[in-house]
Order: sequence, then C-alpha cells, then structure tokens
Amino acid sequence: MADIQVYKRTPAEQQLAQRRAKKSMRDQVMMFSLMIFLTLVSFSMVVAFEAEVAGFSKFFIIPTIMLFAAVQVGLQLYYFMHMSEKGHGIPQMFMFTGALLGFLIPLTFVTIVWW
Repeated sequence: MADIQVYKRTPAEQQLAQRRAKKSMRDQVMMFSLMIFLTLVSFSMVVAFEAEVAGFSKFFIIPTIMLFAAVQVGLQLYYFMHMSEKGHGIPQMFMFTGALLGFLIPLTFVTIVWW
C-alpha cells in the first residue's frame, strides 16, 4: 500500500486558498454574465434587422455577430476550460497553433483558387 501523507494548512494558507477560490468564482460569474449579454445583444441586432430598423443592415450585423462569437469562444476556452490557471501552457500552445493553422490553411487554398 502507498503511504498517505496528510498536510494540514495553516490558517493563513487556508485564508489565501479561500480568497483565491472566491476570486475564481467571481471571475467565472462575470464571464458568464458577459457572454449572456453578448448573446442578448446579438439576438437584439437580428430582431432589429428583421424589423427593418434604420442602421441595421446585414453588412453591419454579420461581422458584428461573428466578432461576438469569436470573443465568446476565446472567453470560454480561457475561463471555462481553465486555461487561465497555471500549468496549462503546453495545451494552450497546441490549441492556439491548431487554431492558427485552421485559419491559415483554408485561407491559403482560397487564395490559390481565386487568383
């Protein structure tokens, strides 16, 4: 059997751990609220376009919604998949490299075909 060691935290370490957990939870709730807000703004823009409100053309709405979607994907990767924590440098590198290649390769082939 393996030897198990129990480590008892000092009160200062316990308070520090509680503060970090509280800050982490506050950040999670803030990011979730921001994502809900961006989603509501996106839906409101589409409703305004459908109602033919002046200033809401498809040339404004489509890029804006794509920008909101990219921001939400980034926030979800960073906060909800715990990429903001220590020790996630290598997975981050692979994910960002894959995203970069996933953008550049189709762009390259589209550029070759169109020109």
